[in-house]
Amino acid sequence: MDVPTSDFVHACSLAELKAKGRLVLHGRHSPILVVYDEGRVFALDNRCPHLGFPLDRGSVEDGILTCHWHHARFDLASGCTFDLWADDVPNFPVEVRDEQVWIKPSLAHADASSHWRGRLDDGLAHNLSLVIAKAVRGQLTAGVPAPEILRQVALFAVQNRDGWGIGATILTALGNLLAVLPEEEIYLALFNGARRVAADCDGEAPRRKRDPLASRHDLSTLQRWLRHWCAVRHREAAERTLLTAIAATETPPTGLARLLYAAATDRAFADGGHSLDFINKACECLDLIGWEHADAVLPSVVGQMVAARGAEETTVWRHPIDLVALCDKAAADLEETFETASHTDGWSDHAQLSAALLGDDPNSILAALKAAVRAGASPADLGRSLAYAAALRVARFGSANEHADWETAHHVFTYANAVHQALKRIGRDSSEPNAGIDGVRGVLHGAMAVYLTRYLNVPPARLPGEGGESLDELPDTIEDIGAALLGAFNRQRQVDTAARLVARNLTLGHPPEALIATLAHALLREDAGFHAYQMLDAGVRQFGEWGNTDQGRHILVAVARYLAAHSPTERAMFQTADIARRLLRGGQLHNEV
Repeated sequence: MDVPTSDFVHACSLAELKAKGRLVLHGRHSPILVVYDEGRVFALDNRCPHLGFPLDRGSVEDGILTCHWHHARFDLASGCTFDLWADDVPNFPVEVRDEQVWIKPSLAHADASSHWRGRLDDGLAHNLSLVIAKAVRGQLTAGVPAPEILRQVALFAVQNRDGWGIGATILTALGNLLAVLPEEEIYLALFNGARRVAADCDGEAPRRKRDPLASRHDLSTLQRWLRHWCAVRHREAAERTLLTAIAATETPPTGLARLLYAAATDRAFADGGHSLDFINKACECLDLIGWEHADAVLPSVVGQMVAARGAEETTVWRHPIDLVALCDKAAADLEETFETASHTDGWSDHAQLSAALLGDDPNSILAALKAAVRAGASPADLGRSLAYAAALRVARFGSANEHADWETAHHVFTYANAVHQALKRIGRDSSEPNAGIDGVRGVLHGAMAVYLTRYLNVPPARLPGEGGESLDELPDTIEDIGAALLGAFNRQRQVDTAARLVARNLTLGHPPEALIATLAHALLREDAGFHAYQMLDAGVRQFGEWGNTDQGRHILVAVARYLAAHSPTERAMFQTADIARRLLRGGQLHNEV
């Protein structure tokens, strides 16, 4: 019988339970395992929290319940697991009345959001992908907003690794995309970001807390100090200087960004562009989680800034042409030009400047930048033109190059995007019309990086539709184009096919949001490398600048070509995410073929 008594339900007679040792109670609740062991009665959820295997098929020995699928072990009395890759089994109150056993079914977790938050901490700390997937899914199901989950993971990232890492970069790149992703992709984005943070922090020393100076100084002094400490590679002094700026309540986010960008661009294209890109990502991370966490996030980039190797230390930037010397002279000239030029919001020759940046003569390239400033271009305008030129290096990447050369093209594009985002950020300080001048050296370095990678476009790949090429044989509906694009990513060497499908979608005037969602899904189902996340993030950012124009289409073509060149993979993490999704829906994985 199943008659409720004070929320308890009848399970069986004590005699029957003693005889059988265990039984499973079914009803409107989830299946409950009832066990008699050493004179006591226990009731637990019958589903193993690891992968849902029925625990009644397990064994009980010395008060320990062992699941027979993956041998997760649980304390029979509390349901607590001995194996952190599993989870605690919910247990239920038991009463024995007149030799009858009564069970009180209840929610698996009284406070689901708190439970899954704790499990996410466990998964991150022990680098357990399935635990992370279940915890992210569990929090979303419990109604926890995606930005809160992102904040939890981001703070873990900067506290449990002594320096900003690729995990934090991936997390932020995916966080930037959350607003354009459909609901199901948000889960995949948060899971992929979190599991990459866990892997990046695994075995790393945690960050040591440092304090700001007890005195207060104006921002120009702190900027001068920070540049000096970075130049002489004194990390402790650099961090304390930065923390002093953060502690000054009057320092706005734009001021902190200027401080970092000025010091970072003292070295040309430092660490292959990663140093500036990481600084930009740290600032974008704070845009997502709140600038009140600046003292936790921003110091994480200082170690790399101080240790970074600049391009001025490499032969290719010094011979046969001393590009560093050219950039130094151009920086001085540009500072003077910005002072005298009249700036308006009407300058719009971005595409023409991009074409000039793709030239074969570094002097002509730098002259084109100076001419643009004289014509009214702002620092952010220069950054936008640079980013499009760099995107074309990827869009026209020649198939005769080695596969590893994709990364060279990618680095220049993501660096150029970081420069552009930096210049937009520090240019928001309307009290100083030329505030962005502090980051213009990044444009000069990026322009030289674009120049040095011109070999990647020899011969240049043809852009879809170029030279009168027809795309009419391709699908024409959003659904069919999306299916064909995902199909292309299922096969190797589909670079040109993917590019043509993207161009087809956009030239037909279909909403780009659906295309971006398809590209995101294609990325999120792969065991993607670090650079693929950067590529999609930067591409979507730059497409937002141009919209569905020729230039905007070229940028998304570049993204599609890069992703196609690196697909497919094993998709092991996509399987993990799917397992977690099915488990939380109550699926029985062990019965599925």
